[in-house]
Amino acid sequence: MDRNTVFGIAAVSIGCGVCIGWFLKGRFPCSDVASGEYKMVIVVRTDLKMGKGKVAAQCSHAAVNCCRKLLQTNPAILHQWEVHGQPKVVLKTDTESALLSLAKEARKLGLSATVISDAGRTQIAPGSKTVLGIGPGPNDMIDKVSGHLKLF
Repeated sequence: MDRNTVFGIAAVSIGCGVCIGWFLKGRFPCSDVASGEYKMVIVVRTDLKMGKGKVAAQCSHAAVNCCRKLLQTNPAILHQWEVHGQPKVVLKTDTESALLSLAKEARKLGLSATVISDAGRTQIAPGSKTVLGIGPGPNDMIDKVSGHLKLF
C-alpha cells in the first residue's frame, strides 16, 4: 500500500467516526454529565392545607412533568439521574409568590422547573399552584435555588 492510500483510508475512517459521533450525540450519556450527582426537588405549598393524598398526587404530577421536559431537552442528565437511584427531595414553602420566585430562579440557572396547577376537582380551588418540581439537575445548582428550604 502506498502512502496516499494509507492517508486516504485514515481520512475516511476519521470522517466516519465524526459522523457516527454526531449522530449518536444526545442518545447516550457522555462524560460531561456522567460526573457529578443529580437530584429532583419538589416544593409543596403548606398554606393550602392539602391532605396527604392530595400532596402525593401533586408531587407525582410534578415528578412526571419534570421527567417529560428533561426527556426533550437533556436526556443525558435524565439518564444519569435514573441510573443513580432517581434521588428526590420534598421541601416546603408557605406562599404562591415564594413558589413562583423559586421557579423563576431555577429557570434563570438553566434548570427545568414545572409549576403544577390543580384542576380543582377535590380539595383545592381550580388553578391553584400547588407544587413546584425542579430538575433533575446537578445537586449544587438545585441547592442554589432550594438549599434554604426545610423538608416537608
